[in-house]
Amino acid sequence: MTKAQLNVKGMSCQHCVRAVESTLQKVGVIAQVDLENEKVSVEFDEKQINLQTIKGLIEDQGYDVA
Repeated sequence: MTKAQLNVKGMSCQHCVRAVESTLQKVGVIAQVDLENEKVSVEFDEKQINLQTIKGLIEDQGYDVA
């Protein structure tokens, strides 16, 4: 499993947390959102999904990934 930490702007509430975590969970990514520090920690299998796709899924929810 590969781990990464992403800087994500635009998250402000528990709805944001659920939106990001549930979207990533659907594709087999374990995600933990840290609202206070605007970060998302992800753990994923590179054979199943790559980091660019994960970033795209977060951006599709309306957030900016740095």
